[in-house]
Amino acid sequence: MSAPRHLRLRLIPVAGACWAVALPVTSAPVLAVPIAATLWTAGLVAIVASAFGAYRRRRRRRSTWRVVLILGLLAAAASASHVALAEPGRTEAASLALEGGRAVTVTAIVTGKVERRMSGDYAFDALATRIATGTVGEDVRLETVVRVQREDVDHWDRLEVGAVVTADGTARAAPAGNRAVLSVSAARGLQVQEPAFGVLAVAGALRDRLVASTAGLPSPGAGLIPGLAVGDTSAVTAELDASMKNASLSHLTAVSGANCALVVGLAFAAAAVLGASRRLRVMVGLGALAGFVVLVTPEPSVVRAAAMAGVAMLGVLLGRTGVGMAILALAVAALLVFDPWLSGSLGFALSTVATASLLLLARPLADGMTRRMPRALAVALAVPIAAQLACGPLLILLTPSVPVYGVLANLLAAPAAPLATVLGLAACLAAPLPWLQSGLTAIAWLPAAWIAGTAATFNALPGAQLAWLEGPAGAIALAGLGGAVGILLVLPAGGRGRKRMLRLTAGTIVAVVVGGGLGGAALSSVAGRWTLPPEWAILACDVGQGDAVLLRSSGAVALIDTGPDPAVLSACLARAGIERIDLLVLTHFDLDHVGGAAAVIGRADAVLHGPAPDDAAGSLLHAFTTAGAEVRAASSGLRGTVGTARWRVVWPPPRSGAFPAGNDASVIVEVGGGGIPSSLFLGDLSASPQRALGAAAILEPSYDLVKVAHHGSADQDPRFYQDIDPSIALITVGTDNDYGHPRDETLALLSAAGARIARTDREGMIAVWRAADGVALWRERENVSTEQSEQGAADDRVGGDR
Repeated sequence: MSAPRHLRLRLIPVAGACWAVALPVTSAPVLAVPIAATLWTAGLVAIVASAFGAYRRRRRRRSTWRVVLILGLLAAAASASHVALAEPGRTEAASLALEGGRAVTVTAIVTGKVERRMSGDYAFDALATRIATGTVGEDVRLETVVRVQREDVDHWDRLEVGAVVTADGTARAAPAGNRAVLSVSAARGLQVQEPAFGVLAVAGALRDRLVASTAGLPSPGAGLIPGLAVGDTSAVTAELDASMKNASLSHLTAVSGANCALVVGLAFAAAAVLGASRRLRVMVGLGALAGFVVLVTPEPSVVRAAAMAGVAMLGVLLGRTGVGMAILALAVAALLVFDPWLSGSLGFALSTVATASLLLLARPLADGMTRRMPRALAVALAVPIAAQLACGPLLILLTPSVPVYGVLANLLAAPAAPLATVLGLAACLAAPLPWLQSGLTAIAWLPAAWIAGTAATFNALPGAQLAWLEGPAGAIALAGLGGAVGILLVLPAGGRGRKRMLRLTAGTIVAVVVGGGLGGAALSSVAGRWTLPPEWAILACDVGQGDAVLLRSSGAVALIDTGPDPAVLSACLARAGIERIDLLVLTHFDLDHVGGAAAVIGRADAVLHGPAPDDAAGSLLHAFTTAGAEVRAASSGLRGTVGTARWRVVWPPPRSGAFPAGNDASVIVEVGGGGIPSSLFLGDLSASPQRALGAAAILEPSYDLVKVAHHGSADQDPRFYQDIDPSIALITVGTDNDYGHPRDETLALLSAAGARIARTDREGMIAVWRAADGVALWRERENVSTEQSEQGAADDRVGGDR
């Protein structure tokens, strides 16, 4: 039985009210109690008023809007109350006095999937059960996020959901807006005390065996199989990840509604074939769904999809089908009541918006396009177009570019995705039979390779990413454009009256927004070159939490690291007017330093790199070699020139195994002359190798500029910075990063060293160059340049060439 349209949509305001309340109260928990009290009071008043009105007007039909209002108030109140009840835990975390790098030992149970972050370390959610500082310990129950380097884990293969671990390092209260109330950095090691057991251990073993079974298959398709089947992206290379994002296919490696629908649908169909009753079919479907969620571990998109599938099964059980939007709204409202912190998850928002677009837009778009093309093609195009129109404005907030070929790429990849997913899932479950698992994995490789090839092909096409306006203005412009395009596709040509006026208005909006968006992006690029100081010699790109610093001398250009995102790096290069890179330095292979490399493959003539820790790093270097670059491993003593400037590698020592590949083996480069102020770029070097580098006595006694190590983390050696005496301390760091970078103690030691601090999170792009009487510093957001001369103020401390 299908519900009328107004009944299908009536729960949307309830979900909207929940979201509108959950987002601010999780960001500012101090508001939770007064908002919850106000909403409970308003809800009670609405219930009493509605009951009194119903009593007074017994013969009149009850108004639906009153029910919606009451449900919205009560759901929002429950969401705010959840945050209020959780606030004591955050207060408890803050009261532990853990700030300032104090050593702690945290015992915790792993509750989330271990995932690699852009910074190259790994992170997972956990429930902390005990915190010890020195000889004093305290039993707690705090939601926690733990960060750790892979080499610091004693038994990596046992680090799964359900394991009990002990993390030695530092801890601090997590910022508001996170579900976790404690953030732990296991810098001194992480020990797995007890492995996962029961179904969690079985699920972890199944995932690991699936990844292992793909090892002998050709890349990059092999790396996609675990991602498509169970959301495990550990085998996806940085290059493939960039291609998937640029082709608008990255959603395929995130387990979402499509995967849940496949699992429930297959279980439901199998039960139906066996003659099961409707109730039994629903129970089988729910059981399969629960098993799937355990297998892939709960993430925002999985939780949303599972909740919606569960509510849909309830609809089937009650005989109420055809109420997709009501199911989605109910699922969203329920999730935001039980987990209000999902309101700040972009993945959850994208998943919700994408599902809503398919329910609301896909059929009207298909009907409208059928007037211009065959029905089958219109239906196939409607799904990716609906998703693109709905999700595009949210994605613009992350990266100010539009994937030009996204719809076509999704159209070509769509038939292969369910095949790879089902075959990969079957291979995962076939782990007890290795011969069967190998066969299924090999078959799953075919559609996975097709998807990977589609992503690589469209990513390589010219103009794959269209520059767009940044920030909220860009999101609003793209939303307006999407709405107008939808109207043009749905409404028939011609017509009279309102429809004709609506089409005319939509056409005007498309013309204005496309012209303004393209023109604004082009003007921004051109104007960017005008507003950048033409004399710049060092230019720090604002790439978020990552490094990408340009050096220019006599027309030659060097780039130190690429940041985390190819599109953001491309925008910086375009603004600076850079086409070719004479020298690219990859200090190490963490994603926040090499994630944007796809933007310069084929544009770099020479590449210097640190130790390659894994096959993914080797694949990236091979891509540069194939594109014609000269690739060379760097170590202390290597020298060269870029333009008329001189560069010298001062770290890592040649053939030294004292510091493993990663942060502490970062390639540290000293540059100077040829118009470039004397500079030292410290990668992600921590305090211990900083001391070793300082003890080597190979550095200059002072530098005009030092790129501060590791985005201003707390792991610095104050004596090292005193010895190199920097005039300018450049910190490349992302706004509101959840590491707390730059740390207050680091800012204090830089100030104590007499350095003037420039940071990309607050000031945007940073430019530095040698002026006639000193060194000039320009900040994008202040849009001013300050001459730092020998006769200047006490903190303006640079003289001539060094």
